[in-house]
Amino acid sequence: MRLAKPQIDIGLFVRDRDAALAFWGGDAGLPFDHMAKLGGGIQQHRFLANGSVVKLNHSRDPLPALPAAGWRDITIARDGLAAPHRMTDPDGNPLVLVPLGVDGVEGLGLRVVVNDLEASGRFYRDVMQFESVGTHVYRCGSSVLRLEPGAVERTPSWKGPGFRYITVQVFDCVAEHQGVLARGGEEGQPPTVLGDTVRYSFVRDPDGNFIEISQKTTFTGTAL
Repeated sequence: MRLAKPQIDIGLFVRDRDAALAFWGGDAGLPFDHMAKLGGGIQQHRFLANGSVVKLNHSRDPLPALPAAGWRDITIARDGLAAPHRMTDPDGNPLVLVPLGVDGVEGLGLRVVVNDLEASGRFYRDVMQFESVGTHVYRCGSSVLRLEPGAVERTPSWKGPGFRYITVQVFDCVAEHQGVLARGGEEGQPPTVLGDTVRYSFVRDPDGNFIEISQKTTFTGTAL
């Protein structure tokens, strides 16, 4: 997979927008980047985390009562910390701030609960083409995914409470989307154009977790 940005982003949906903004921008100390409108009454408030983006989505419509996705918590490396610092946002989403390099995290780390370690490992290694860097640990650019066994229920949508999807920035959304499907991945949503700067799609891992494949002109330097 040809990355346009060497970091993964994480997308979550929150119920109380103002409380969530205060937490991620205040308690967690992440710099605010900007707010984008995704359509359908969804605002995306973007916070920066070592090159990754924590994409805080808020919907004007009530969120469906979906079970938790496999993305269970995030770890963000922070220079100057002496020890890990565990936090929880107003919606109950866990965040761990750690000194640089703890558990191999130099930027952003994700703990991913999966039903089948071997099947999910093959998916992230062979289908998504992430680098295997340890036992059930995979790296995409500088971001680290750590798989753990557990129970995950398949959901029909990437729009729901909590951590819902990750984003991989690429040079060619259509080509990478087709490549994932050709290597055995499952389609979540075909490539779609948003405005004149973004083309995106979704694929799904063996447990149905959503992964956004995004092509942005700000990273590729070329028009869609």
